[in-house]
Amino acid sequence: MAKSPVPARPRSRKRWGLWLLAIIAAALGTAAFAFREPIAGYGSIASAYSARVACSCRYVAGRPLDDCANDKLAGMEAVTLVEDNETKSVTARFPLVASATATYREGYGCVLEPYAG
Repeated sequence: MAKSPVPARPRSRKRWGLWLLAIIAAALGTAAFAFREPIAGYGSIASAYSARVACSCRYVAGRPLDDCANDKLAGMEAVTLVEDNETKSVTARFPLVASATATYREGYGCVLEPYAG
């Protein structure tokens, strides 16, 4: 009597991999949806605050922008600052989320530009 061959397992490893991938994708999608508004709010507030403070530091106090970057609060390390000497403005950007520009105006100090987005 001949031995019958043992049937191969039907791609169970690939199925587990696909299920794991689907679970990870669902978790990331849920997290992105759940934390979208808090991250957008933090990003817009952080960029507006940083632009206003850095503009005042640069054009009212006359300090260099590199020194003004030290005035950011803890937790705002992701915000980047860029100055425009021609318009006397500073733009702060929170990557992929928000940006804000503050411009020095004689008699008013640094004023945030209206939100255009």
